[in-house]
Amino acid sequence: MPGANTRALEKAQALPADTLILDLEDAVAPEAKAGARQAVQEAVSAKNYGSREVLIRINSLDSAWGHHDLAMAVAVEPDGLLLPKITSGDQLRQVDALLDKAGADPGMGLWAMIEMPRAVIDIREIAAAAQDTRLRGLVMGLNDLALETGALTTPDRAAFQAALMMVVMAARAWGLLVIDGVYNDFRDDPGLARECEQGRVFGFDGKSLIHPAQIETANRIFAPDPADVAHARAIIDAFALPENQGKGVIQVAGKMTELLHLQQARRLVAISEAISGAA
Repeated sequence: MPGANTRALEKAQALPADTLILDLEDAVAPEAKAGARQAVQEAVSAKNYGSREVLIRINSLDSAWGHHDLAMAVAVEPDGLLLPKITSGDQLRQVDALLDKAGADPGMGLWAMIEMPRAVIDIREIAAAAQDTRLRGLVMGLNDLALETGALTTPDRAAFQAALMMVVMAARAWGLLVIDGVYNDFRDDPGLARECEQGRVFGFDGKSLIHPAQIETANRIFAPDPADVAHARAIIDAFALPENQGKGVIQVAGKMTELLHLQQARRLVAISEAISGAA
């Protein structure tokens, strides 16, 4: 949601989204930065977003606005900060140290936009910063990546598939959430659906969106299938039976099922219950 659009900030209070990103960076013109910062400060301070996670995308710290954005965020305590154009783990550590010095709530997380070629090349080092910073997740920024690389954006995202999978792999290696990039044509629901399906196949946890009209499609595609949830519950129940205690492999619905499947089942059920609880 553009931080300069007070109507959008208000409308976000009723959107069926998991996370709201209140943007002070790309969606805000230079002359509107100060006003947007004030609007976001008031919106977050009001605490009218319910169970939705609230992130503020601040401007880069080497810009004229970044440190002012950071100070405001510390004061209003959103759930996290989304940092643009991250290219190294040291940048994350710098912000983390500034948050600690400013007395930020320990629960305030960091999210990194992965939108620069160097970020993709050094994604392992960026994701590894989760070991000693507040880093919680990675968000793909393919618009900037396309601009920086000169690659063409096609429906199958062929030019970016390697980068997308590298980021997913790094996120999984370091226990981070990973969110797919935006789909720019908010009137093209079939195109959005195809890209959501692709993102789910790649392993993304969800998709970043630029318009409320996109929410229903993304929620539907990324939500667990009811049949899969039922099977996951059956796996959990089967491993809980006394006769299966201590076993690494059992049979569920005629299929050999290992402990790794139990882990997957628990994750799927947790996601399903989180969605049900937020509905």
